Amino acid sequence: MTSKSMRSFAGGLIVAATLCGAVYFSGPAKATTKQTAEKLSNEEMKTLLAEEGYVIYSEKEWDQLEAEKEPAKEAPNKNEETKQDENVIYRTILNVSLGMTSIDVGRSLEKAKIIDNARAFSTEVEKRGLSSKLKPGIYEVESGMNMDQILSVMFKK
Repeated sequence: MTSKSMRSFAGGLIVAATLCGAVYFSGPAKATTKQTAEKLSNEEMKTLLAEEGYVIYSEKEWDQLEAEKEPAKEAPNKNEETKQDENVIYRTILNVSLGMTSIDVGRSLEKAKIIDNARAFSTEVEKRGLSSKLKPGIYEVESGMNMDQILSVMFKK
């Protein structure tokens, strides 16, 4: 590129920047949202929002609405809830991959609601000396099984 073409290109950039600046600064002045909010009273803002289809609540009104909803969300008494849980049996197919440890398996079983405590599962595996016998594979277990049954499925001897 020659020096003459470089000067022409730079001149064109200056002219374009000047035109953009002139249009920007001479155009209509739009107020930002913050400036608009400062100019409007609370009642004017509520009116504008209501016209747009929004519903406006005061904090006190909102708390009252929330309080009215809560009794409807309450669960039945605890005895009924326990009876329902006793009847539910969770069944899962666990895919044990290479490198998984007994705590990983325990976490997966706990997440699937098969056992209550992953740490207790891992401790039981360690206590029985089965940690080295965990083999990759697919195992089907359910929440109705006790610890012995789960271990016999997962750690076939």
